[in-house]
Amino acid sequence: MATSKATAHWNGTLKNGKGVMQPASAGEIPFTVASRFEGHAGSNPEEVIGAALAGCFSMALTLALEQAGHAPKSVRSTAAVHMGREGDAFMITSIDLTAEVDATGLDAHDLAQIAQETKKRCPVGKALTGVPSILVETKLKS
Repeated sequence: MATSKATAHWNGTLKNGKGVMQPASAGEIPFTVASRFEGHAGSNPEEVIGAALAGCFSMALTLALEQAGHAPKSVRSTAAVHMGREGDAFMITSIDLTAEVDATGLDAHDLAQIAQETKKRCPVGKALTGVPSILVETKLKS
């Protein structure tokens, strides 16, 4: 199996510093305290986690749909990663994962069931089991 690698580097103090995250095969992703906690432009680690979950879930759902006999044309997943506090520490409190699916012979009920099973098998989702809630919502592309 493959091993994926990434690096991160931070310069300066927490409040006034800045950093970059870099997947081994992609460009740098800059971030700061302001982009992470204050809504300023830029990325943050939680956004990268959301992208990883959305990507993994899209691939896993495509496989599950194929196995269920529904040829997928497209799966577009989005993740909203919510931060909160637990005592004096920050934590990811929940993730809302939405998948819009275009596949043959599929109804909303079957899609919801397949998506819930997929959530249990997605490798990135499994890695995030410490998140109190990962809510999956699905919709058929119209």
